[in-house]
Amino acid sequence: MSFNNLDQLYRNVIMDHYKNPRNKGSLENGNLTIDMNNPTCGDRIHLTMNVEDGKVTDAKFEGEGCSISMASASMMTETIKGKNIETALKLSKIFSDMMQGKDYPDDLDLGDVEALQGVSKFPARIKCATLAWKAMEKGLKDQVAH
Repeated sequence: MSFNNLDQLYRNVIMDHYKNPRNKGSLENGNLTIDMNNPTCGDRIHLTMNVEDGKVTDAKFEGEGCSISMASASMMTETIKGKNIETALKLSKIFSDMMQGKDYPDDLDLGDVEALQGVSKFPARIKCATLAWKAMEKGLKDQVAH
């Protein structure tokens, strides 16, 4: 597949998550709530998660922001549901590395999240893509600390 076709495919995946976000909303019985914003561009996220027995059993988000920010939140919630805390935090680190243009394990299937790898070429947009992941990381690290 040529680079242009791959780039277009990634754009389509991002726009699909933006226009049809997965896990949009709030968990009434969520035991973790994290609010974060990116003052540089105005993106904000309200993330609620259920963590039971060291595992993320559910995650939802509300917020507003650019297509990259909201698509990333949708992808992140899809990716971490059903994962244990350690794995979710590892995925967050891998995503952060990807956003910085670093290599990540080839044997790891990140699914739709891989569509965001092109963001690394636009430093001003990296904070948009990482906002939801940073919120998730903060919430889970706080959970582990207690």
